Amino acid sequence: MPTPASVLTMINGRDSTSPRITCYDDVPGPTAGERIELSGRVLGTWVNKAGNALQEEWDIEPGSVVRLSMQPHWRLLYWAWAVWSVGAHVDLDADLTADLVVTDDAASLPDDGPAVLVTRGALARSAGTDLTDSTMDEAADLASFGDDFMAWQEPDEDDLALTLGGTSHTHGAAVADAVTAIPVTRGTRLHLVDPAAGELVRTAMSVWAGGGSLVLQLGAVDPQTLARRATSEGATTG
Repeated sequence: MPTPASVLTMINGRDSTSPRITCYDDVPGPTAGERIELSGRVLGTWVNKAGNALQEEWDIEPGSVVRLSMQPHWRLLYWAWAVWSVGAHVDLDADLTADLVVTDDAASLPDDGPAVLVTRGALARSAGTDLTDSTMDEAADLASFGDDFMAWQEPDEDDLALTLGGTSHTHGAAVADAVTAIPVTRGTRLHLVDPAAGELVRTAMSVWAGGGSLVLQLGAVDPQTLARRATSEGATTG
């Protein structure tokens, strides 16, 4: 079974141009109505940029803890995989002492310590708010990091990769644990509707490990729209 970091490498080795996540955002606010589709290659570029930022700006490495305090969204996924690409530990419970906090809510930024403020909008070029020197404005700054990535250190199989719901999973077991908990048919294009953040991360892990893809629906829409989108995307509801 692959590690979390190797899942994207594996699916891109098969077909880097096929969509791996298609996101419909109907959450009220500035992103309402967005449809974003990322191929494995494009998703990998986001992961690489964030991975380079983690290493170069904050020395995140195996044993480091990164708290992802984010709503379900395609941006949550590339930050999770970036943390795993540097061999570090994703905390979705917000219970651990974090070396870095990544959040999409300015009100959740720590009073001190390093942080990243993520802006959900696909075309956003800044967070549009004043930030402390210890906080990165992802929309303004992430693009400056390289598209190519090489991990400075590799995690051991027993190093922790994910803490969710009071349970921790290692780099060696996280994918197998996700596949067992959320079994999907190989190659599935799965329609996932309003998942919790942890459910999204683990479902993506299971689906991508099987070479499949996700259609993610965020926010409420009428049943007819939901069914039409699933049909047009060739997706099955999990």
